[in-house]
Amino acid sequence: MHWQTSRFLIDLSRPQVMGIVNVTPDSFSDGGHFATHPSAMAHCEQLLKDGADILDIGGESTRPGAPAVPEEVELARVLPVLRHAVTLGVPVSVDTYKPAVMRAALELGADIINDIWALRWQGDSSGQIGSDVVRSHATCGVCLMHMHREPQTMQTAPMEGDVVPQVTFFLQAMGQQLREQGVDARRICLDPGIGFGKTVQQNFALLARQAELLPLGYPVLAGWSRKSSLAAVTQTAPAQVASVDAKARMVPSVVAALLAVQNGAAIVRVHDVAETVQALKVLAAMQAAGT
Repeated sequence: MHWQTSRFLIDLSRPQVMGIVNVTPDSFSDGGHFATHPSAMAHCEQLLKDGADILDIGGESTRPGAPAVPEEVELARVLPVLRHAVTLGVPVSVDTYKPAVMRAALELGADIINDIWALRWQGDSSGQIGSDVVRSHATCGVCLMHMHREPQTMQTAPMEGDVVPQVTFFLQAMGQQLREQGVDARRICLDPGIGFGKTVQQNFALLARQAELLPLGYPVLAGWSRKSSLAAVTQTAPAQVASVDAKARMVPSVVAALLAVQNGAAIVRVHDVAETVQALKVLAAMQAAGT
């Protein structure tokens, strides 16, 4: 399987590691660490040295309860970093739901639009939605994510019932809608949206039954890195679960990424690139020895 993007046809025969670059002061696990343009650019280069296959640049935190960021602020954060990232020789994704940011990013050479709203957000001043931007581009890749409600409210009233068929139905519908608008299926990737309006148990149900997404025919991207559900099952004190300790969540994050790949994920979106790459090499060695 391949993923068609603006400049690259990404070979998914090997799991791809997408390194996270948060150009924000308030992201849930590394907010402020790379908020300046020089630090974010340097982080892009470090992630590639660590083995990242794809860079994912975002300028707005989407943690539960996070306030929305004005379009002009997001553009000012993201575009200088993106301008540098597209010179580094790897696919570059932009994590945004705003059509104006999507358009500007694609004009600068971005390869992938990674949208938590699955191209449905309708607050753009032009009246466009994300699907208008994607379908007007000849080849850009797009990742459609499932989110229940919106970042400000998604964890105040999480989903109910069996989450897997609900997520599967939604992603199937969004993918089909995009294809009916003329977007080639090879450009589409799906993300079940771990932590976006789901309970801890529902998140792990999506991991355990992730293979149920595969018959839809699109690559699956898994984003477990440093999520609170990992802390909920590995740390006992409520204060520990509520706090964000990047070091404490690194090992569970790598384990979750490995399990996601074993259950069919083609791309894993991670903060801890070097550790994830090492773990995937061990998995690959085991699989090769068993054939």
